[in-house]
Amino acid sequence: MSSNLQSLLEMGFSQQLAEKAIQETGDQNIEVAMDWLIVNSEKYSQQLDNTQPKTEECAASEAEVSRTETASTAKSIKCDECNRLFSSSSEIEFHAAKTGHSQFSESTDEKKPLTEEEKKEQLRKVEELMKLKRKEREEKEKAEQLEQEKRRIQSGKELLSIKKKFEEDEIRKIAEERRREKEEEKKARQRVKEQIEQDKLARKQKAGNLATTPVVIPPVQPSVPVTPSQPKDYKETRIQIRLPNGSTMTQTFGAKEQLASVRLFIQMNRTDLVAGVSEPFRIQTNFPRKIFTEEEYEKPLDILGLVPSAVLMVSKA
Repeated sequence: MSSNLQSLLEMGFSQQLAEKAIQETGDQNIEVAMDWLIVNSEKYSQQLDNTQPKTEECAASEAEVSRTETASTAKSIKCDECNRLFSSSSEIEFHAAKTGHSQFSESTDEKKPLTEEEKKEQLRKVEELMKLKRKEREEKEKAEQLEQEKRRIQSGKELLSIKKKFEEDEIRKIAEERRREKEEEKKARQRVKEQIEQDKLARKQKAGNLATTPVVIPPVQPSVPVTPSQPKDYKETRIQIRLPNGSTMTQTFGAKEQLASVRLFIQMNRTDLVAGVSEPFRIQTNFPRKIFTEEEYEKPLDILGLVPSAVLMVSKA
């Protein structure tokens, strides 16, 4: 059902008349349908009355009326409450819906056709009625929206209340858990203290038992003199020589040979210089660091502590 048809039915028009108006105007808008009803409602109502089948009671009544010479013909319908005349059932329905009047009777007075001013006035009244209906509908919708908003707010409050209660329960659980942990820690510390006290008591008892037990001193054994080991008499020593370029040479010398023999070996076999070129150098040890002097070149290797092996460094003099 279209909104225009629903509006016409709410105004009090009959189902057939409202549907005819919508059909004839193409369901454009309510104003066009109302214009059609104002102009054609009387004509269409008469057509509906003529097309309706007559019952036996109606036929008998019409026959009785035709036989009565004094009977008068009703030309309109009058509202007994406001004395207004109507020529069609649609006008009566509209008037009853608008004013709430319900007392109507036939009248021999003929209703004059509506003038243009009357049509405009009637259209204005219809528009006012439409505005009133629209306002009532809007107020109803606002009331429903307000009620929905109230329900939504109430639902939100309930959710907040549930959430708050849940948070309070969680806080209570956490506090209870912490209290339980503190009690367990306190009990654990107490157990440790008790264990310490028991250990102290046990040590005291043990010390008391030792004090009452006689101490047996073992006899002193005569000491055996320790003779120092004789140093080994090495005949040879193995000398590793490191040259300035990082290369090394290894040679075995007699323990009684002089350090000068090592210097001569270096001069004849070093590989860090160009062939045929010689340069002064000195010999030293790193651990401990010691640079040998000219006097020490005449001393044997064993006297200089270079036996049974040693590492000598060659550097520029």
